[in-house]
Amino acid sequence: MSEKLDGVRARWDGQQLISRGGHLFAAPKWFTNGFPPFALDGELWSKRGDFERIVSIVRRKRPHHGWNELTYQIFELPGQHGGLAQRLTILSRYLSTHSAPYLHIIKQLPCKDKHHMQQYLHALTRLGAEGLVVRNPTSPYQNGRSSNALKVKKSEDAECSIVAYKAGKGKLTDLTGALMCRLHNGQIISIGSGLNHQLRTTPPPIGKIITFKYYGLTKRGKPRHPVYLRLWRKDIM
Repeated sequence: MSEKLDGVRARWDGQQLISRGGHLFAAPKWFTNGFPPFALDGELWSKRGDFERIVSIVRRKRPHHGWNELTYQIFELPGQHGGLAQRLTILSRYLSTHSAPYLHIIKQLPCKDKHHMQQYLHALTRLGAEGLVVRNPTSPYQNGRSSNALKVKKSEDAECSIVAYKAGKGKLTDLTGALMCRLHNGQIISIGSGLNHQLRTTPPPIGKIITFKYYGLTKRGKPRHPVYLRLWRKDIM
């Protein structure tokens, strides 16, 4: 198990950093200096609770000094053989003979049992961590989502009222892309995750109260990564 870093996902193809959506990051050459000639997968990260700052750094179209605040934290080596430890050892051996100041391997801790996992999760979340990733150490590398790598988070629930709908794009064209909702403090948030096809086709009426889960707050005090759960229980009953 390892800490789930709240950074920006990035893949190194042996020559350049690429986003989850396939866009090139304008990383300075001094940042990637010493990176290996083989593929890596990880997070561009600075510190806990700094997601907005990280995004503002990596979104800029040209290299800039702000990248000095980041590191590239590695959790996987795509295409390599063996279990997780064997794959990460390939990078560890490379780094033992090459200097790459901005490249790090995310600490992996053997998970003894569920109680051990909950203890570690509690300790990290108290420090501001987003959660854990628990992985099968013997499974081979798999591209995309896998049941051998599970995210473990502590989420919170809250209610909000629907005030508008956001139109879907791409495969969601002609469907509801997200619910625009008002929190109890008047802030407006967008909730798109957790909506199934039926809800996107016939969303709850304007004015209805829904329950959603989220993972901490942003620096502006808004729920982070809100996910639709259900209509407010009082509305259901």
